[in-house]
Amino acid sequence: MGYKNSGYTLDCKGVLAGLDRPRVMGILNATDDSFFAASRVRVNTERASAPVDLAGRMLEEGADFLDVGGQSTRPGSRALSAAEETDRVLPVIEAIVRHYPAALVSVDTYHSGVARAAVRAGAAMVNDISAGLFDPSMLSTVAALRVPYIAMHMQGTPQTMQADPHYGDVALEVCDFLADAAHRAVAAGIHDVVLDPGFGFGKTLSHNYTLLSELDRLSVLGRPLLVGVSRKSMIYKTLGVTPEAALNGTTALHMAALLKGAHILRVHDVAPAVEVVRLWEALGGGK
Repeated sequence: MGYKNSGYTLDCKGVLAGLDRPRVMGILNATDDSFFAASRVRVNTERASAPVDLAGRMLEEGADFLDVGGQSTRPGSRALSAAEETDRVLPVIEAIVRHYPAALVSVDTYHSGVARAAVRAGAAMVNDISAGLFDPSMLSTVAALRVPYIAMHMQGTPQTMQADPHYGDVALEVCDFLADAAHRAVAAGIHDVVLDPGFGFGKTLSHNYTLLSELDRLSVLGRPLLVGVSRKSMIYKTLGVTPEAALNGTTALHMAALLKGAHILRVHDVAPAVEVVRLWEALGGGK
């Protein structure tokens, strides 16, 4: 079925971000343990400009959004408290918006307190891997903040999700979960909801590829779709390489995602993703 626009826009604190064409979201991890080291940034006395450097490069390369996260959610990662996560992400967000006030920053968190503090610091979107299930205050908090909300599918938690993922029909079950997530978000008062099928979160390699090949089935949800496959294990394990060597595979799957209807690509490497969007457009994408 391919790309469906239907006039989607995201109201990012008064700035309307249109999805008339696919958009690119750059990843900045305020962590020491995220699986791809080049995405890690920290504000400290040794290199206070590191987040600004990476953000500036991503914006120059064409990033439409910047996604800042304070804890790794790779399989088996340690869960952080809201206080720890706030201490990590706030200085990064503040540094970015101070240097690039027009940047549209997303905060990657499942803690409502972190979301609230981040938006007050300048973030304009909340990206929640738990779809509001980890913190009962998340949906009402985002509604009060009046920012777009990204709800992701995950089976289990980051600590348990890869223990024994199982599905009868992975695309159907992810679709049903995301339909419920969107309903809960709208019922809470959130106006702009983006849905993420959660590649790599509680899914085997086979589940991931089946889900990607059937991504267009999620168009029935009538919501923008975000796809995050960048340098993930579904690529580097399939190819027998490391995350550092998975850019070519990432680029290939980004084109597949666009052809199957993705609206936003969440990426470590902005320039190659922007090129994929340009080539997709040259192929007649969206027509």
